[in-house]
Amino acid sequence: MPAYLVFICEEVTDRESLETYWSKIGPTLQGHPAKPLAAYTPFESLEGRPVDGVSVHEFPSMEAAKAWYNGPEYRAIRHHRHKGARYIGLLVEGGWVPADQRMPHTKGRVGSNT
Repeated sequence: MPAYLVFICEEVTDRESLETYWSKIGPTLQGHPAKPLAAYTPFESLEGRPVDGVSVHEFPSMEAAKAWYNGPEYRAIRHHRHKGARYIGLLVEGGWVPADQRMPHTKGRVGSNT
């Protein structure tokens, strides 16, 4: 089942470090079955806090995405991303889950958190 690696850039803190990261990421993907679906293309925030950018890559499986993310090539450069910006990184398995099976870890939560 395909998996999607989603990086949401919440805030750029050091543009130079982020540009260094971007200049080095391409070679880390060589030999990995990653398909860029959207990489910092125009976007519109519909809900939530504003963000600075979004990147989405498709991998054939969660395991394939983790192999890239945890591989020595990517580990050697990701500190540039950490220094350059605050991100939320998500690895999402493709597919659809029936409503009664969604987010089982939240069952029993009621009320407002405000």
